[in-house]
Amino acid sequence: MRIHILGICGTFMGGVAALAKAAGHQVSGSDENVYPPMSTQLRKLGIRLHDGYDAAQLSEDLDCVLVGNVMRRGNPAVEALLESGLPYYSGPEWLAENVLKDKWVFAVAGTHGKTTATSMLAWILDYAGLAPGFLVGGVPRNFSMSAHLSRSKYFVVEADEYDTAFFDKRAKFVHYRPRTLAITNIEFDHADIYPDLDAILRQFRQLLRTIPGRGLITANGHDPNIAELLSGGAWTPVETFSARDDAATWSAKYDLVGAKSRFSVYRHGEKVGQTGWALIGPHNLENALAAIGSAVHAGVSVELALEALSQFQGVKRRLEKRGVYQAVSVYEDFAHHPTAIAATLSALRAQHKNRRIIAVVEPRSNSMRMGVHEDALRTALDGADRVFMLASEQLDWNPESAFAMLGDKVAVEWDVDALLGRLTGDLARGDQVVLMSNGNFGGLPRLLQQALKSGNVRVAGD
Repeated sequence: MRIHILGICGTFMGGVAALAKAAGHQVSGSDENVYPPMSTQLRKLGIRLHDGYDAAQLSEDLDCVLVGNVMRRGNPAVEALLESGLPYYSGPEWLAENVLKDKWVFAVAGTHGKTTATSMLAWILDYAGLAPGFLVGGVPRNFSMSAHLSRSKYFVVEADEYDTAFFDKRAKFVHYRPRTLAITNIEFDHADIYPDLDAILRQFRQLLRTIPGRGLITANGHDPNIAELLSGGAWTPVETFSARDDAATWSAKYDLVGAKSRFSVYRHGEKVGQTGWALIGPHNLENALAAIGSAVHAGVSVELALEALSQFQGVKRRLEKRGVYQAVSVYEDFAHHPTAIAATLSALRAQHKNRRIIAVVEPRSNSMRMGVHEDALRTALDGADRVFMLASEQLDWNPESAFAMLGDKVAVEWDVDALLGRLTGDLARGDQVVLMSNGNFGGLPRLLQQALKSGNVRVAGD
């Protein structure tokens, strides 16, 4: 089949494109925001990318069109599609019918952590020899791809609560029909489509209704919104996990925090294993517990799961260390919500207690642009010693006035080059700089690396 994908460079639709290509289809697609790592992955697969959404890209010889949820009525390609009579489907619908059918589906849902937890689970199952297929909203470094099609009966999918398409306003995850479900946490987000937290919980309740009685739900036992969700009833056994509550089914704690951390895992309060790994932060312990509990449901031993996690390399742009330049450590993080930002800064602080933590933030998600999280963002940034923020005309609020009370701690610029200049002029040896955006940040990560590597910018000494 010839399949064309509108919105192909989103992390989800890019993964769908990779699966369709692996299944033997001819795949092409279009997008307005073409940037790595997804653009790189797609081009390596031989998928032709079209820049923009003009109507001419929809040729008559296409068999079907897959529509990403970024697409809206009024878009030239959408209007041409509706006029053309070509068959069209949402990405989740196509995935469910063409990939997930007859599979043991492991789904990982939640506001934060689901990309990392999904990647951990896929790696554990692969390490255990189960050879799962997977679709992740990022690029796991153990696989170097966001999606993989296999003949195994197992498939791991990151289960997003965002809406499916302009013609299907249900959450994506209601299409997946998992046997094993992990829920990392639930908070209010996606304010562009959900009016409040209750609206999000309604989508999760629909998801719970699809889990079979012999399946498993493993859920964060320290999350009040998950507790409210489960209080409405579940038809499936539930296990809990927490890095803060020893009463949970699965719990964990760090025994050593450093360049190579070590943690122990407990089941019903009894220690069942220990391992070292390269990740940091209690939020990653909970991601690990979600993955371990899910993998054990498929018969993987805790010992083997921990052995796999000791070799887990993380996910691109999830507190990914890009390098050290002139004794300045540079990280990149896909931070899209104040809670995620706070967790990232806390994890860095625990590892670098005597160094400056510098947060460089682009408020880019729809909820961030709308100003829904303005107060929470200000609180989250307390964990940084210095904050640099890239503002844009797309914001419905003014960060200069919103953060005025923080004084000189926060610098706001409306241009990437100006932001880069202020940032590099402030750096000192030993600084830990984390660049936080769920977009390409105007190329800032690359620009900062080049500036520090070139020697044209010199940082202050200790």
